[in-house]
Amino acid sequence: MLLNNKNNGHLVEVRDLFKHFAIEGSEDVVRAVDGVSFSIFRGETLGLVGESGCGKSTVGRCILRLIEPTAGKVSFEGRDVLSLDKADLRELRREMQIVFQDPYASLNPRMRVEDIVGEPLVIHKIGTKAERRDRVADLLRRVGLDPTYSKRYPHEFSGGQRQRIGVARTLALNPKLIVADEPVSALDVSVQAQVVNLLQDLQGEFGLTYLFISHGLAVVEHISTRVAVMYLGRIVEVASAVELYARPLHPYTQALLSAIPVPDPQRKRKRVVLEGDVPTPINPPSGCRFRTRCPIAIDECAEIDPDLREIFPGHSVACIRVPGWETAHPQITQITQIKSAQSDVAPKSVNQG
Repeated sequence: MLLNNKNNGHLVEVRDLFKHFAIEGSEDVVRAVDGVSFSIFRGETLGLVGESGCGKSTVGRCILRLIEPTAGKVSFEGRDVLSLDKADLRELRREMQIVFQDPYASLNPRMRVEDIVGEPLVIHKIGTKAERRDRVADLLRRVGLDPTYSKRYPHEFSGGQRQRIGVARTLALNPKLIVADEPVSALDVSVQAQVVNLLQDLQGEFGLTYLFISHGLAVVEHISTRVAVMYLGRIVEVASAVELYARPLHPYTQALLSAIPVPDPQRKRKRVVLEGDVPTPINPPSGCRFRTRCPIAIDECAEIDPDLREIFPGHSVACIRVPGWETAHPQITQITQIKSAQSDVAPKSVNQG
């Protein structure tokens, strides 16, 4: 992990990102991502965590334009990603790649490994056939696989080996940004550690920047430089990994961290148990979205929609109950100012991350 990230500059900037999915036969929309802003520094790993359905995978796909955002701005090295035409976006995709969650579904079962890993090189017309073959062999070595495996098919590998193949394919074009969309959640715990260690080694070797999406908080703590916590389409807290795990400010973050198992039978951790279910993103609660499950909610939480504010240097939170929030400087545009600008935009299908 790289520290002193501010000296490295922003690689990615996301501002006021919205993704609403239309519901067939209804005027309602699923507010999968509902006003998200953050930056990713060059060379760092930003962990994006939250419960299933909070919209974190949708954020990653919107950044890469695998799905089109409803509104907002995404910049990559100063370039407006959302304004690029098809040709320019194809060229930019050499710089931005993704590692998918399911290593069984993300590899074509009818293709050999050499064709899977080498496919990006073919698409972008890079190298001769012999050069591509050498490149594939080198990439397999880098991810810890024998180059002779290139003649095999995906079904001949374990889940961890398949994910290594997916990582090798991601590295083929020497990208700068990799969106790792829950890359270890489908793997056994022992294999998870191997893949996470591999990603860290490759980051140092290739100078990669990661957006690491996961609901596994222990894994995120191990790999991340900074962590952003999402709840119901919004980011509720952002801080360095060390700071967040040592001093969580948002009650939702505190509840998440209290659920992490402690590998010491003598050490007791106070568990914060949240009551009720996650509200529907079709009709989220007024005010603070977490208030219906929050153990410290007050009447004002139903009226005030809190924005992210920097309470401590580099540590921002969206909660009116956190001391110092009222006097802190807002970090992003007020959500209410954005909704009117994009309320009439309706996407075509429902698919939230």
